[in-house]
Formats: sequence, C-alpha cells, structure tokens
Amino acid sequence: MFASRQFVRLFSTSQSWYDRMKVAVIGQSLFGAEVYRLLQKDGHHIVGVFTVPDVNGKPDPLALAAAKDNIPVFKYKRWQMKKVAIPEVLEEYKSVGAELNVLPFCSQFIPMDVINFPKYQSIIYHPSLLPRHRGASAINWTLMQGDKSGGFSVFWADDGLDTGPILLQKKCFVAPDDTVDTIYNRFLFPEGVKAMGEAVQMIHQGRAPRITQPEEGATYDPLLKKANVKVDLNQSAESIHNFIRGCDKVPGAWVEINGEKVTLFGSRLWNRMEPRGTKVELAGASKPAIVHKYGMIIFGNDGKMVNVSQLQFENGKMIQASKFGKEDTSQTKLELTPEEETMIKNIKVVWGGILNIEVDESTDFFKSGAGSMDVVRLVEEVKEKCNGVSLQNEDVYMNAGFEDFASCFIRRFRGIEDKEPFTYDAVQMRVNNMDLSFPHQCFIDNEFVDSSDGRTFETINPSDESVICKVSRGTPEDVDRAVEAAKVAFYEGEWGRMNARDRGTLMFRLADLMDEHREELATLESIDSGAVYTLALKTHVGMSIDTFRYFAGWCDKIQGLTIPINHARPSKNLTYTKREPIGVCAIVVPWNYPLMMLAWKMAACLAAGNTVVLKPAQVTPLTALKFAELVVKAGFPPGVINILPGPGSSIGQAMSEHPDIRKLGFTGSTPIGKTIMESCAKVNLKKVSLELGGKSPLIIFSDCDMDKAVRMGMSSVFFNKGENCIAAGRLFVEESIHDEYVERIIAEIKKMKIGDPLDRSTDHGPQNHRAHMEKLLEYCEQGVKEGAKLVYGGKQVNRKGLFMEPTLFTDVEDHMFIAQEESFGPVMIISKFQNGDIDGVLKSANGTEYGLASGVFTTDINKAMYVADNLDAGTVFVNTYNKTDVASPFGGFKQSGFGKDLGMEALLEYLKTKAVTVEYGQGS
Repeated sequence: MFASRQFVRLFSTSQSWYDRMKVAVIGQSLFGAEVYRLLQKDGHHIVGVFTVPDVNGKPDPLALAAAKDNIPVFKYKRWQMKKVAIPEVLEEYKSVGAELNVLPFCSQFIPMDVINFPKYQSIIYHPSLLPRHRGASAINWTLMQGDKSGGFSVFWADDGLDTGPILLQKKCFVAPDDTVDTIYNRFLFPEGVKAMGEAVQMIHQGRAPRITQPEEGATYDPLLKKANVKVDLNQSAESIHNFIRGCDKVPGAWVEINGEKVTLFGSRLWNRMEPRGTKVELAGASKPAIVHKYGMIIFGNDGKMVNVSQLQFENGKMIQASKFGKEDTSQTKLELTPEEETMIKNIKVVWGGILNIEVDESTDFFKSGAGSMDVVRLVEEVKEKCNGVSLQNEDVYMNAGFEDFASCFIRRFRGIEDKEPFTYDAVQMRVNNMDLSFPHQCFIDNEFVDSSDGRTFETINPSDESVICKVSRGTPEDVDRAVEAAKVAFYEGEWGRMNARDRGTLMFRLADLMDEHREELATLESIDSGAVYTLALKTHVGMSIDTFRYFAGWCDKIQGLTIPINHARPSKNLTYTKREPIGVCAIVVPWNYPLMMLAWKMAACLAAGNTVVLKPAQVTPLTALKFAELVVKAGFPPGVINILPGPGSSIGQAMSEHPDIRKLGFTGSTPIGKTIMESCAKVNLKKVSLELGGKSPLIIFSDCDMDKAVRMGMSSVFFNKGENCIAAGRLFVEESIHDEYVERIIAEIKKMKIGDPLDRSTDHGPQNHRAHMEKLLEYCEQGVKEGAKLVYGGKQVNRKGLFMEPTLFTDVEDHMFIAQEESFGPVMIISKFQNGDIDGVLKSANGTEYGLASGVFTTDINKAMYVADNLDAGTVFVNTYNKTDVASPFGGFKQSGFGKDLGMEALLEYLKTKAVTVEYGQGS
C-alpha cells in the first residue's frame, strides 16, 4: 500500500491536465502536422488548429491530424482585409482561449490582434538564421547566396517581417550540392519539429529568452517567382550553381534556349574534365553548353563548369538533360495488353484519390495541386495495387502528365529501361566462316570514343601481314579521362556502394557472355595475335572465362580477422582487420595471351572491388575491345572498366605517373618492368606487381618416363609458338639419355604442321609481329656465333606471314647468351649434364637472374622433391609442364618480378589491410 501511494505521488508531480498550457496551432503542411503531434505528445492542451481551406476537396495535413484527434479545426481563406482583422474570424479565434500561438511554417498574414492576444503571445518557425534571409523564400536564398551554414530560428512574432526577438536557433552545415529538398529533409524539417516542441516547453517552464535581433547582417530577400529567376550566365560557375540549386524544385531557375524558357534542375559543380558532347547555344552565355551522357554542362565566366541533370520545357515536359536535342524513344506509344489496361485504370483511380479530381490523359500531377508527399503516396499505392511494380520518385517528376506516367509505368512493368541503346562504330568482317563485329576505339566510361587527338594505328594479321583495321591510339589525355571515370565510379558511383555478392553476380554474367561469344573471341585472338584457333578456344579464351568465374566466387568471401592483443586493463580491446579495395588500378598486359592476361589481372582486381584502366598491347588490342563491349552488355556501371589501346611509351608511362592510380599490375619484359617501378615510386609510391621475363629451366633425368618427357618437353617450348612466359627456356638432359632425347625431339618437330592458325589441323602458327620475328632471327644468329649447335630450324619459313621454323640448339653452355636470356619464341635449347650430378645441374638451372617457372622429370619421388625444394622459381612443375590453374598462384622470383596472379593470393595484390582497435569498458 505504501509503495502504491508513493508511485501515485511521484506520478502526480508530472504535468497534469489542469496545469497544461493552452496552445493554438496556426499553420499548414506536413511540418505543421508533425509539430502538432509533438505538442500533443508533450502533454500540451491544443485548444484549436487554424489552417487553410481544402484544396480540390483535400484537407491540409495539419487539418487531417487534428480532426483525427477530435481537436477543433478552423479553416480560413484569410484572417484580415486591408490589414484589419475580420471580426468574425477574430472572435472565433479568441473563443478557444489560447495562451500561446504556435506558428510552424505559416504562410498566411496573421493580424497583430491574433498575434498578441494570448498570454504568452506567439512564436514562429523561420527557416534561416535570422536576421539573415528575412522573408518567405529564406531557404532558397540561403542556397542562392552560397551560405556555408544554414539553419532555422524560432522567434517571438512582432509587427515586422521576421524581426521579432529570437527564442532559439539551430545551425547546420550547408553541403555544396544541397538543394531546398535535401537541406529541408535532412535538417530543417526534423530538427525544426523538435525545436518547436523545445521552444514551447521553455515557455511553459518560464525560461524562454527574448533576444533582440541585430540589424547588422540583416537581409530582406524578395519572394521568388518564376519570372524573376532567370539565370544570369555572366557570373562564376559557383554562383550559377548556387542560383540553380536554390530554385530547385520551386520556382525553378531557367535559361533561354532557342527562344524557349527551359528550367534547370539537379545542378552540380563539375570538377571533372570538359566532357565531349553536342554544343548548345544559351542566350546570354559566353560559351555554348555541352550536352553529354551525364547532363548539360554550363560554363561560368570563370571558365569553370556546372552540370545540370534535368530540364523542363514550358509545356511542363521534363527530360534528362543528356537527352536534349535527341529523339525521346521512351514516349513511343505502347500497345497495351488487357492486364496492362486494367492496371492503368487502377492508376487513374489512385491519381483521382490523391488529387480529388477527375483524371484524364492530359492531367498534370503537380499542376493539379500535388506535392512531394503525394509523390511518395503515389509510388507506394501503385506498388501496392499494380503487381508490386516499383517506381522511383524521379519517375513521377519526369512524367508529371498522366499519359507520360502511364507509359513510364508500362515500361517498368515490362522491364524496359529508358537508357539509350548501346551502339558503337563497329568493324565488320567475314572470317573463319563467321560474321565478326567488334570495336576499334578507346573504351572510356562505358563508351567507345576516338582518342583525344583522333590518331589511329593499324593492327596487323601476322598470318599474312595484312591490315585488320585501324584502332584508336590512346593519349595521356585519354588516360586522364579514363582515370577520372574510374575514380568517380569507385568513390561516388554505384560500384563503390555495391554489395560484394552483387559484384560477383555481374562478374558471373560477364563470364557467361564471354562463353556465349567464345568463338568470336577466339577468332579475334587468332587473327590479331597469331594464336592457333583451337588453342585460343581452349586456353586463351577458355581460361579467361574460368578466371572470371573463379574470382566472381571470391567476391563475398573477402574477410578479415580478429586478433587477440593485450588488454588496456581494466578496459578491454577488440582488434580486427578489414580487407579493403585499393581504388583505381592500372593494368598493362602483353601481346602473347591478350585476353587471358587481361582476365588474370582484371578479375582479381574487380573481385576486390576496385575500378580499372587497362592498356592492352598495341599489337593485339582487339579481344580487349570486344571484351569491353561485353562489359556493357553485362551491366557493369560506367567507369568501372576502361580500356586504352596504344603505345606503352605514352599510355603506360602516363598510367605509371598518374597520381590517382593507386596500384599498377604489369606483365611484360624485365627492362620495362624496372622503368614502370621507378616511375610508380617517384610519383605516389603506388603499389606494384610485376610478372616479368623468364628463363625457366626444365631438368630431365634418365629415370624419367621418356615418352612423357618428350611430349611435355615439346609442349614446354613450342606451346603457343613459344610465346609463353613460362616456356622452358633451357632443357637440361642427363648425359645417358641426351642423344636419344634429341633424336626424338627432332622427329616430333618434323611432324608439326605449320600454317594458317584458323585451320583446325595446324600445330604451329605465325609469330606475333614483325619486330618480334626479327629479334628471334637475331637470337638464333647469336647462338650460332657463340658456338651452340643449331640442330634444326633457326630461320623464317618460306611462305607469306610471320612463320618461324621450330628451332633446336644443343651443346649450350652456361656462359652463352642463349643460355641466359629468353627467346620468347619456338627455340628449344638443350644442355647436357653429367649423370647423377643433381647439385651441379641445379646450380646451372638457378644461374640466371630469372625465376618464373621450372620443371623436373623423374620417377624418383625423393629426387623430385629435392630438386623442387632447391629450384629458385615461383612455380615448379614435377612430371608435367604448363599446368596452370585459376586456383593456383602464379608469379616469379628475382628479376622475374613479384606479386601473384591467380588463386587467393592474387586478391591480396588488389586489397589493402586495415587494422581497427576498439577499447571498451570493463564488464559488470
């Protein structure tokens, strides 16, 4: 009983019904309704709500909220005539006996008889930091003037224009791209509602200040109307941007184009390079605007740029600014099914319920009185009543007329997007019994474009040295543009926000498309690089597909660790690591496996969440560009993947020196790798992985399986015409089997069919390009000069095209040039070693500056393991060769480079590790 009385006594000290302040709420809108609800929740006695008459039979949100609670609601068209209070309105107001008037966003003129009547008079919410921006368009002027901070004031009403004493103010940061909607929804609305409640509590508790507004810094800004918000284009880009965003969405700043007022929305300062696009003359502008894929660029008189994303014409039609001057295919009349006709009827009912009017094809949603909350209601009701079809708020703004909205709905229902069709200037060929269509331009930001200077180069078919086509020759300016696109995609775009699993889905889709186009890709690889078509199908293209599928599966499995560290007693610590993408990465790939080298590096790069700029070898750009086409079809966001064909001396160097590239992956020669590493270190110490030259030893012991050793020995050298980074650069054959081994190799070489790589029976195709062919011939001449025995080949085949005879040297000694340097061609080099001299042959095998791959053939497992342990190479093959797999890491030692492709370790090349340590309190 005692406890019960105590509880009642404590409860009774709170605000009770008989000491509640009597409040009249005068205003309108959702903001007014939220303030009303908060005052109700705080226990104040709302004696009346005074708002505006219904519009088209639809009550104001404040009136709806009050009526729901059975609070008296009064709806006045006006309070006064010629600044004199209307007697019957004044008497009705006084009858409720309010002690305080609360005016949240009231747009009516309230007579002073009403303002001063209550015991505590009246407080008003105003969306600016008074005395700055007095007047009805305060939020607009905060943005138009470029204020760095904004906010709101709750002040005591007087007979001036927003001049009364301040009760409280709240301030917020104004973001550079804030609009009226964003700053209102983020701060002015939610914090303003709370502040009105706080202000009433302060008054009730007798602690509300009255701070006289200073005149210093006071501004009286005029009410904005459509007629007076023409954009002055003779000012800075920042001023133009501020003016446009300050008028977005109401009243809407406009410019004159071709004699028509065109309203601008979605303004952003454009800090990127000047885009390519179509020029449009704006009245009063010193420089034409540019319509491009992301909107319309407007230039300030300072040469800087503003981008607007949407335009509205005088007839109310709204379009994406990027579509200005283009045919709008989205408005094509659609033939409806009976089901679709039923849904359109349902939508018309929804419109009618919101607007309270008869809706026909010409009805405009906003001109009929709808506001932003009605947009939300429309989207949700359509989703509920029309098979769950999801629309965006933007769909309503862009299709305000009922006919346009209905067409937009049907397109969404059918899964039709409003994007422009993806087209490019394709090269058309009939080759390999198929019609080929492929790009030949730079690929930047999901578009194929000419290089910045318009220059091209010819890509050559090594089978006959004919010109396949002309390809855009990228420039350092194109590198800047591609890196810019990749940076935006990573930091601002959809890719940077995408779930890891969704990223994997895109990569799987891309792999599927590569599989669908496998024969086209293999044909391009064959005519552009000289690869034998059957090998291109299986390895060049097949392993590329496997690589993308493998790394697609890794996307949602990139995890960190929790690490036990010493606690900071009595508190505890939690330390964990996160694997994060690096950012914009550059990739430079060689000409021997154009597509496969792209896949080996790019798939890991993308799985880690990075964006990429890739340079294919200048002599083999075509499969990379065809791959880029598939990237768009797979749905990759713009800027994620960019591909620039052209010379390494300009593009590769520009990538190495670019400050916004944070990682560079390179496969190529050791001298070029050293140059790249030096450039990367000088500029921004970007992370580097290098897969460089090789001189891979293959040791064949007398106890080997001879048939397999011959077969694999042939493959180790002549696979892909010897243009293979892990090709066995030197075979060491034990003395007791040396002569037999050489004889059997010669016999196998003679069986090889040299010819057209598109012929399914061909074993040996042309070398990749003329310069490489000449180097191979010089290499063989050097071998002969130094005393090595040329047993077979060593010259170009007497036929059209870049065909090199499979070549065999024996009696090669450690000091010779051909024993130390790789040929990167179909040149087998055999050295003899003494029977049983394992350590001696290991010394010779390791006696180069390279350490990419190696191999050993023996049936003695102990010998095999000993040799494997002591070979100084990143890969060791035992009783096999060229057996690479997407799951196994690949990379070299010494001057063969560092870093790994393939396998889990490849991901680490494109990730950075962050350690986080959290300290928390002692548990109770």
